[in-house]
Amino acid sequence: MSKSFEITRRTALRGLGTAMALPFLEGMLPSVSQAAPAGAPAGPMRLAFFYVPNGVHMQDWTPTAEGTDYVLPHILEPLAGLKSDFSILTGLTQSKANANGDGPGDHARALASFLTGCQAKKTHGADIRVGVSADQIAADQLGRHTRFPSLELGCDAGAQSGNCDSGYSCAYSSNIAWKSATQPLVKENNPRSVYERLFTNGRPGETAEARARRERNQKSVLDFVREDAQRLRTRLGVNDQRKLDEYLGAVREIELRIAAASKPIDLTAVSGQAIPGGIPKDYGEHIRLMGDLMVLAFQTDVTRVSTFVLANEGSNKSYAFIEVPEGHHDLSHHGNDAAKHEKIKKINRFHIEQFAYLLGRLKSIPEGDGSLLDRCQIVYGSGIGDGNAHNHDNLPVLLAGRGAGTLTPGRHIKYENGTPLNNLYLSLLERMGVPAEHMGDSTGKINLS
Repeated sequence: MSKSFEITRRTALRGLGTAMALPFLEGMLPSVSQAAPAGAPAGPMRLAFFYVPNGVHMQDWTPTAEGTDYVLPHILEPLAGLKSDFSILTGLTQSKANANGDGPGDHARALASFLTGCQAKKTHGADIRVGVSADQIAADQLGRHTRFPSLELGCDAGAQSGNCDSGYSCAYSSNIAWKSATQPLVKENNPRSVYERLFTNGRPGETAEARARRERNQKSVLDFVREDAQRLRTRLGVNDQRKLDEYLGAVREIELRIAAASKPIDLTAVSGQAIPGGIPKDYGEHIRLMGDLMVLAFQTDVTRVSTFVLANEGSNKSYAFIEVPEGHHDLSHHGNDAAKHEKIKKINRFHIEQFAYLLGRLKSIPEGDGSLLDRCQIVYGSGIGDGNAHNHDNLPVLLAGRGAGTLTPGRHIKYENGTPLNNLYLSLLERMGVPAEHMGDSTGKINLS
């Protein structure tokens, strides 16, 4: 017998200052007497956007063949084991990132317009304005079903004021999610802070108190919910017991990884500031840890919408750990220098390796008759095509997941160059049950089936 009683998706393991949501379990499916209609989804769909700055080396990104019979280009080779789980979309354009009479500032416009399809007002004052982003259109409709309407993640903090790009506010080059035309949603870059949000009950004062007690006594969140977990386990079927154990093990692994990064790293001699406790010194580990937290948030239905910005637009981060000591932004202005091309390719491939890790984690988690990845729609891309040209047409875009059976991945789909990127978002929102007739510069939905 695979399950012994019914539980809801709102059931949580509770302890002092702790509320751990559960992953999808067979016990959450309706009984025979309450059976859902044939073909009804076994769980919710999730939507995520994964952003990289400064464009990519398009020559080693774009396949030569269309359809399913294509060879993965060099940059995308780390996704070889997941080729049937994503599609490459070429020809999509974000024209509102172009100057359109506003002069320089392509990096700020690239990120600000990526999910909005709107022209950012050129200002570095308080009168910022762009538009509502696709993730927030979804969050506005779906947020009532989850603890958090959306989850904004990143690896750079980013300033929210000041002049960061040719007269454009730092808010434009730091934020991808916009709740309104004038209200960006600041991303969280500290894994510990995200962890505390996901696994505390949110009551004022209790979160800090519980965290202090855990740290004082060197306790895990799992220690606070252990009794509740044991009571639940005795009432679950064998498959659900295994899923619960795997989930708790994943939470504990993340705790240990955060603990390993919890000692502040003093980099004042290099960058003028110290990295807060909880942020790994290793950039790859930082990305993976934030990705794992997104996976847990989706797995437990804490949220169904998330954004993840690997680095702020225009980032000049060094990648010395992959033998590219120069700054990313500086290299993106390659001037067709062959040596710089090779280094940009290394950076682009490193980013794809991290994306492959995230997709692999989602695919490893069973949900319903498939995997968690099967119930996702995940867009990977940049608001700049070639970093040297600063173009915003024919953008590098991947679409991963099966959208609960509404998507057919594993293809290279070539659209007419100039097709609005927002047409893709309209199509994804429709699959999320959030129909929208228009957003930004959209002209209609695109074919993804």
